[in-house]
Amino acid sequence: MATILSVSGSPSPTSRTTRLLRHLDDRLRLQGHDVTPLEVRTLPAQALLGADFRHPAIVEATALFERADGVVIGTPVYKAAYSGLLKSLLDLLPQYALTGKTVLPLATGGSTAHVLAIDYALRPVLSSMGAAHIVPGWFLLDKDITGGESGEGGGNGAPSIAPAAAEALERVTDHFSAALGGRTTVLARTA
Repeated sequence: MATILSVSGSPSPTSRTTRLLRHLDDRLRLQGHDVTPLEVRTLPAQALLGADFRHPAIVEATALFERADGVVIGTPVYKAAYSGLLKSLLDLLPQYALTGKTVLPLATGGSTAHVLAIDYALRPVLSSMGAAHIVPGWFLLDKDITGGESGEGGGNGAPSIAPAAAEALERVTDHFSAALGGRTTVLARTA
């Protein structure tokens, strides 16, 4: 199946966005994909802020994008846009780093006032980077993602997602998987 890079643009080590992505990674693996997680916050701050294109960690992150068939981009929404941390990484990638790739944009936030951040802030950047296909993204309210830390949410580190949000998220994820040639019909609901 496809090689997928799952990128969390959250600066927080206890991020709901990251927990959500790791949950989706598991679903995508069950559908036959090879998924590599990347948490931008783990990259060296000096390299990101100093635009050090040649730093080994940035070179490796760039290579992960190159090898991927599909990319999941997850971000919390701050001030009606994707995170500055994610912006720092995207700025260091080659102009057309997403050429030929299928991309799934996801965002989390505290209010439905931020729901358009995917379409008006993130999607244009992903498009300008040459994405072949940007599937419909999804926005989840922070309150719809609970647990998943230190054994919460069932004890295995998996987050609990509100039923309506989980169902919609599964549809979006399965659409992305199908666009990459994944098995989507064999999975039952996971939430």
